[in-house]
Amino acid sequence: MKAKISRLIKRAGSAIALLAIASCTVAQNSPNSPTTAAAENVAAAFGFQKTTVLSGLEHPWSMAWLPDGAMLITERPGRLRIVRNGTLVPTPISGVPPVLAVGQGGLMDVSLHPRFAENRFVYLTYSHGTIDANRTRIARATFDGKALRDLRVIFEVTQPKQGGQHFGSRILWLPDNTMLVAIGDGGNPPLRLGSELIRTQAQNLRSRLGKIVRLADDGSIPRNNPFVASANADPAVWSYGHRNIQGLAFDPASNRVWSTEHGSRGGDELNIPAAGKNYGWPVVTHSREYTGGEISNLRSQPGMVDPKLVWTPAIAPSGLTFYTGSRFAQWKGDLFAGGLVSRDVRRIDLDDKGNVLSQQSINIGQRVRDVRTGPDGLLYILTDESNGQLIRLEPRPAGS
Repeated sequence: MKAKISRLIKRAGSAIALLAIASCTVAQNSPNSPTTAAAENVAAAFGFQKTTVLSGLEHPWSMAWLPDGAMLITERPGRLRIVRNGTLVPTPISGVPPVLAVGQGGLMDVSLHPRFAENRFVYLTYSHGTIDANRTRIARATFDGKALRDLRVIFEVTQPKQGGQHFGSRILWLPDNTMLVAIGDGGNPPLRLGSELIRTQAQNLRSRLGKIVRLADDGSIPRNNPFVASANADPAVWSYGHRNIQGLAFDPASNRVWSTEHGSRGGDELNIPAAGKNYGWPVVTHSREYTGGEISNLRSQPGMVDPKLVWTPAIAPSGLTFYTGSRFAQWKGDLFAGGLVSRDVRRIDLDDKGNVLSQQSINIGQRVRDVRTGPDGLLYILTDESNGQLIRLEPRPAGS
């Protein structure tokens, strides 16, 4: 009976979703557009409400929960904050490495080791260097409750790039305690490797740009990575042909990894990345140049994996979570993707094979940088603003 009710609720949600999506294509950014009205109707129909937990964060990027219920939050300018009992502690956590806070760069993801209660390991991704020569780094440190200790860089992009674009930087832990880390293509800069000038970094297996890499918890390379035996590939590479992934999530029931990836002008993607696979950028893409011209006339090609969903106009996807909680039974097994440009969260309804059945827009009204499922089964959202907020989606009180 419960399963039948859940299916009925999902079907109702799909109908509402079509209205929400249609309104999004009309005016994504206007607070007075039909998007707002549709999203509020979705909220009422599904019985949830938005609660602002706290404000005063400066361009927050990521969040992670400690075993005692406290929350760590990164701020892109280079601060790691802690929230206790819903209150932002005024003093930032010390021991954070210096970051290059320019453009899209700065202090980005924060993640706890799966056995954090035993080893107290915290992982950070950040941009390092200068505007003319910078790279994505991953550092590991021990957290003593007030400060990061014994911080060391465990991985970095080997080739420096110019500018403040496309650092990627999401971390995802797999069941074997290895981690996947998304590395952006850096704006696809031409790089010289020996005497060869490489212009398509995401397709170049010797480059770490435009890749998902797989690492052991100390930054070393697992022996079963897909290109370990190849002399023409970096052994850290797990999947390639990516532009700029800023959302990674894991479905424990199917063991699927999900990612959301920025396109250029349109062509944002939802993918199921897998070891050794090529996701096409920029050889195959639904994106167009910001000036309007085609990047490629290919939308699909043998040997390259097609996206499960394409967003045009772009939503500029950010954080991503696969919902396994119990507070919203009708959402179990759904993906939730944040949107920077669309200023919303997309609920993506999936079937058992990983096909997209429908999506709906939950209006937030601010740039959404991260979406996570909390240990309490509720959904938490960070907004990418100078006065950024932590927002919680929670069931409406009975009778409201």
